Amino acid sequence: MSASSFPGGTSLSHLDIYADAAPDGVCGGSPHMHLVSTEAYVVVEGRGALQTIDGEGFHETELHAGSVVWFTPGTIHRAVNHGGLRVIVLMSNAGLPEAGDAVMTFPADIVADPDAYAAAASLGKPDGREKRASRRRDLAVTGFDALRDAVIAGDRGPLEHFYKAAGALVLRSAAAWAQIVRERPLAQAERSLALTEAIASGDVAHLRDARVREAPTAPERSFGMCGRLRAYDVTDSEENPR
Repeated sequence: MSASSFPGGTSLSHLDIYADAAPDGVCGGSPHMHLVSTEAYVVVEGRGALQTIDGEGFHETELHAGSVVWFTPGTIHRAVNHGGLRVIVLMSNAGLPEAGDAVMTFPADIVADPDAYAAAASLGKPDGREKRASRRRDLAVTGFDALRDAVIAGDRGPLEHFYKAAGALVLRSAAAWAQIVRERPLAQAERSLALTEAIASGDVAHLRDARVREAPTAPERSFGMCGRLRAYDVTDSEENPR
């Protein structure tokens, strides 16, 4: 995995939240949860909301241009589009979500079955992905609505079952996650610590290695969980010097 000097070992993407309506009449993305990573939205345009289920229950946070909101691991979140909602997404532990640190809120019987989950989550071949992304979102909303309604009614049982099932789903892939953290955010933090110690001792040699990096133009938008996604390559590869 390529190293990254991008701040904090984070990843960066531009997200246009889906504008079509789910079966409950609400426009937006596929509700899901990260088990290890913290995610942040910086709203650059439009209006919307972030619906969440966490340790404090169900909550809805209004989003508008200039809003900054972030949510820690275990927060089930659903991006809602009230009109032209576009956000910059910062994700901790760059590379971890791509390695499986995300579970969508499909109905309980699907989340409990790895094969059924994989089939529901897959977008398949490029042709028809837009329709399949909508179907995937609709299925995740069905599960989200059930979790939300139970939590509002004071029943945390379904939420606890979802947590356990989500952990079981990623158990095998999670074995590789620690190395991703070591090679990205931890390595960067250790580098920063080493530089502070160098400066404190009067050593400024590392200043001669200063460089500017520029992310290449983002590729065409893909169908992400919350919307159409442009992910930027912020690794320190030879292709990214300025």
